[in-house]
Amino acid sequence: MIEAVMLWNEPNNKSHWDFEIDPEWTTYGAMVKLAADAIRSERPQLPRVLGGISPIDPAFIANMGRQGVLDHVDVVAVHGFPLDWNHWQIHEWPSKLEEIRAVTDKPLWITEIGVSTFGAEEVQEFGLKRSAELLRGKVDRVHWYSLYDLPRAWPATTRHREAEGSSYYRHFYMGLLREDGTPKRALRLFPEYTPDFGVCQWFHFEDHRLDDAVEWLKKLGVRHLRTGLSWADSFRPGADAWFDRQMRAIEAFDVTLTYCFTPEHAGVRPHHTSPPLRLEEFAEFCARMTRRYVG
Repeated sequence: MIEAVMLWNEPNNKSHWDFEIDPEWTTYGAMVKLAADAIRSERPQLPRVLGGISPIDPAFIANMGRQGVLDHVDVVAVHGFPLDWNHWQIHEWPSKLEEIRAVTDKPLWITEIGVSTFGAEEVQEFGLKRSAELLRGKVDRVHWYSLYDLPRAWPATTRHREAEGSSYYRHFYMGLLREDGTPKRALRLFPEYTPDFGVCQWFHFEDHRLDDAVEWLKKLGVRHLRTGLSWADSFRPGADAWFDRQMRAIEAFDVTLTYCFTPEHAGVRPHHTSPPLRLEEFAEFCARMTRRYVG
């Protein structure tokens, strides 16, 4: 079941939205308004979530409020990785949530939180336990990122890739499972925190891990799953068939479905982070996917 749709991923992170083109996020805001209204026209009761932000920045949410964007969504969301990328400590999670609540009364979700095993598996184990201590009962949704390590043969979605040093390589160690599907130490603890904790797992086009991922999620007692459908991928041959297969496979979960990634031909620049040339085209994609997959 699709329980919510999210409009983009990390729009205040240059790895996901090119704010050199859109420095005040006015294009992003206008795009969200159009897409949110298109979704509302298709499924009036479906919650619409503003793209989860990373870093956690109340000024960004306040900007969305001034632009009237928050009037078109039902939930705001944050992403946090204090043991890997953020410049704050893990025990500051509650205060980070309060910073956002100070600028909006919208419900607040955590749609990505995680800890890499780049340094040691014990670090992830500690991070999972401490995150649960700090956050269970504090927000309605917490999605742990992620189930699987990113395969080393696939590039991580970042700006400078290998030039980022260890910051880049941490992307390949975020899973509770290794790339080959074998468990890490923290996996055995995860069922203690479900269903309060869900999982965020991105599935790439024709992802070979899909069926195994579904089985693992069920074993772990996961109820809430966040994943995405790529606007860019929708132009690949066989895209609808892949989307149909993915959505059938995960229909047992309460899914937050993220719509994102600009097709190269449709962007101001030919890149998936680019603002679209025609904002209506993203809204049309969101409406079509909502119509196709939300009962």
